[in-house]
Amino acid sequence: MDLRLRAVAVQTGTIVKYDGIKGFGFIEPDIGGEDVFLHASILGEELKHVLRGGTRVQFEAAPGNQGTKAVAVRLLSVVSQTSVAQAAADDRKSSSDDELCEVLTPVEFTQNITDVLIGAVPDMTGGQILQVREQLVAFARRHGWVED
Repeated sequence: MDLRLRAVAVQTGTIVKYDGIKGFGFIEPDIGGEDVFLHASILGEELKHVLRGGTRVQFEAAPGNQGTKAVAVRLLSVVSQTSVAQAAADDRKSSSDDELCEVLTPVEFTQNITDVLIGAVPDMTGGQILQVREQLVAFARRHGWVED
């Protein structure tokens, strides 16, 4: 059966993580819900080289064996890693020099958590990663490890 026949409406979202070497990643839909699994096999060569965390995409998704997966992806914009890194550095410089640890934004913390989870448990579904991330971000906020 053609998966495109079961695809849901076109959505937009942000690449949470994409590993070009392993050939997969995840999209966080703008409408919320579970992250969508993204496999390199549906991407053109040019997309495989530009996708990274923060990239905005338009996509179609369909139910898969282990959660929702993308069946078509189109690039909307690319976030400059330099501008993201510079903004994070500026935020840290403006905070007190007496801090004992680096305080991350929720977005930075979430991206780090995703990297760790994918590396530690590559078989986790997008939904499982989303659940763990939500709990860890809430925990980190309670302890002042992340700031909005």
